[in-house]
Amino acid sequence: MTDLIALFSAAAIGGLLASILRQPVILGYLLAGAILGPFELGLIHDYEIVETVAELGVTFLLFAIGVEFSFAELNKVKNISLGGGGLQIALTIAITAFVSITVGWVSTIPQGVFLGELLSLSSTAVVLKALMESNETGTSHGQVMLGILIVQDLALGLMLAVLPALNQPIDEIGIAIGVALLKLALFALGSIVVGKWLIPPYLKLLAKTESKEIFLLGVVALCLCIALLTGEIGLSTEMGAFVAGLMISEVEYSDQTLDYVEPLRDICAAAFFVSIGILIDPVFLWDHLPLILGLVSLVLVGKSLIITPLVVLFRYPLKTALIAGLGLAQIGEFSFVLADKGRSFNLISENVYMLVLGTTAMTLVVTPFVLQFLPIILSKAESSSVFEGWLMDLNKVEVSWESTMENHIIVCGYGRVGKNVVTLLLNQGYKVLVIDQSEEKIKKLRKKNIPYLYGSASSLFVLEKAEVCSAKAMAIALPDSMSSRLCVKRALQLNPELDTVIRANDAEDIEMLYQLGAKEVIQPEFEASLELSGHLLRVLGLPNAMVVQDIQKIRESQYQTLQPERSSEEILRELQEAVSTMENKWFTLPADSCLINLTLEKAHIRRLTGVSIIEIVRANGEKIDYPPAETILQEFDRLLLVGTSEDFEAFEYIAKEKVMLPKEGESCLWVSIPKNTQLATEKLEEIKDKQDLGVMIQGIRRKNQYIRFPNLEKDIKAGDNILVFGKSEILSQL
Repeated sequence: MTDLIALFSAAAIGGLLASILRQPVILGYLLAGAILGPFELGLIHDYEIVETVAELGVTFLLFAIGVEFSFAELNKVKNISLGGGGLQIALTIAITAFVSITVGWVSTIPQGVFLGELLSLSSTAVVLKALMESNETGTSHGQVMLGILIVQDLALGLMLAVLPALNQPIDEIGIAIGVALLKLALFALGSIVVGKWLIPPYLKLLAKTESKEIFLLGVVALCLCIALLTGEIGLSTEMGAFVAGLMISEVEYSDQTLDYVEPLRDICAAAFFVSIGILIDPVFLWDHLPLILGLVSLVLVGKSLIITPLVVLFRYPLKTALIAGLGLAQIGEFSFVLADKGRSFNLISENVYMLVLGTTAMTLVVTPFVLQFLPIILSKAESSSVFEGWLMDLNKVEVSWESTMENHIIVCGYGRVGKNVVTLLLNQGYKVLVIDQSEEKIKKLRKKNIPYLYGSASSLFVLEKAEVCSAKAMAIALPDSMSSRLCVKRALQLNPELDTVIRANDAEDIEMLYQLGAKEVIQPEFEASLELSGHLLRVLGLPNAMVVQDIQKIRESQYQTLQPERSSEEILRELQEAVSTMENKWFTLPADSCLINLTLEKAHIRRLTGVSIIEIVRANGEKIDYPPAETILQEFDRLLLVGTSEDFEAFEYIAKEKVMLPKEGESCLWVSIPKNTQLATEKLEEIKDKQDLGVMIQGIRRKNQYIRFPNLEKDIKAGDNILVFGKSEILSQL
């Protein structure tokens, strides 16, 4: 009892510490085990008891993975999953076996193959947690990683099945693997029969009792009996547990089974990882720290160099491939299972085993940081003049139309929301262009003969290809917040007057998206709340006109009524997190600036420069997050700007120079120059001499080029959009 109490107490404390430090809880369990074990405190006296609980943990862990396994999810990304995932495992095993034998880490080919198997697996738990925290499970790179991870989990069962065969003499290994695969095939055939005809009525019988305890006991007994059976016939018990889970995964009681087993799985799995930590010798790791750091670097670079080209080979963009490659460049938690089994078959020495444990733990630490910062770095690189040309050459986009597009509506993202938007627009006869980077969705667009552009909608290069400058409107329904923010910012950079409607994935994104220039922001959860309450209010007798009016007021207030109260610290944290994904700069407004005493609305800053002011810090210390249009600028205000380097230069120019800004009663708008007008091909000086219209031309947008504050030597060409200031009636005349 003392050993078990120490085991679970250490797991709880280690997991809590890891959670507080925003690290994977697995690392907390490993650290707790290392401190608890014989190399440090020595509180565990009977390791056999710990090992028994740990074996149950592995069994339930693999059983739960089998239950969670979804053939429907695999089907969504079946090409990259089965093809890319299978090739990744095979290449990792082959390369690792060759290198390890050449360098002398192992002495036989089976040992090299086994080491390759250990390195081929990535961490489903850590990667999935990181993707869920950043709301990126639905992104292109998220789907690719999940697809490959599913195949790796599936391959684990096969690895465990052939593991005993690797211990045979080299001349008998082929026969041993053949026998193991034959056993596996016969077992799989029997599992299909049992899973189809015996498991459903068995679970139905358990469910009829309406007793949670009996259902749980029945499921646990099934899992352990099948695991025991596979152990008896020469396959691993872990393999049996995984197959038992697969049998249940396609049955209607799978969700109920998982719900009941999960708490038991989590407790026993925690014991398993603590038991692995007990085997770690901190002194050994410290003595071999340079070697372990070298191995960590080798794993990160090696696995990313294998996975990244494979993802590109399956026609995914380079950015997706890079994130997937580095995101999966770690050794997974199930490598602990393999390593422990391999040690018992003498496939791995004690020293190599300890090095694998240390390397695995360190790669698990690095992964959350990679997945957090790599998308931000790549997004900034896309808009950087240094990398822009290089990335454009590598990101070859696929387009499905030949002539120039005009007055079209761009839909970014062809998920459930985007698909419905496209259907409704096409039904009304509008010209639609879809941007998506999922090969499966592009196939659907090809079949339906809908114009598409295959690439990332947050890429400036892709948006240029989509003819954003001549588009009528844009609907953005991307699966993650960062891509949505970058998409609206870069689209308006190309076409400042573009009417953009965007779906906010989270309530915290609403204010930021409006600040970036979105005309309308839709938040699905708030919209569902409005529709539900609207129906109820009508049922309760309120006039329909009043209900519609109230709902419209809430929408116009940017859902302020429905948004929860947030502290200034929370808002600041959200703001900083959002701004970190885009180019930003702090600027202090000088005392003699022409912007002082103007509101943000009257200064027309976004139209003139392209920057968005996200935060203002007054000279007296007052902070204004997401400043509204009526905010008046004051001297020595510190402004947080979001934009490009050219935008920042333009803002600095109007802030420091005496620029003519719209006066009271004047307006500012973009005017398109048609082909048949006398203004085309004339210089601004000639136009000024011919007719003094009383307007000020402050910008010329020519395709993807933006000429700010043009001098009189500049000419106007047909197709240009010019930014003019003046009185409303004069602008109408123009």
